[in-house]
Amino acid sequence: MRMRQSISQFETAFEQETTLERRRREQLRRRAANRSRARRINRSQQESKVRFSVLAVCLTVTVVAVVVSMFEALAFLMS
Repeated sequence: MRMRQSISQFETAFEQETTLERRRREQLRRRAANRSRARRINRSQQESKVRFSVLAVCLTVTVVAVVVSMFEALAFLMS
């Protein structure tokens, strides 16, 4: 009787440990997926900031070039 009881206790403990290990692995997998998603979002935001900065600089340079050329043309026409 004692042997059967200890084997059944061992089996129960093994099942509990297996369940805990499965939960732990799933939790680790979810954490890794969340970290990966957060890194991807962060990288995307950084790239967007850089693109916007380049666009703003290009627009500013274009505006300055157009204004200067317009005043140069006006000065040429007036003289």
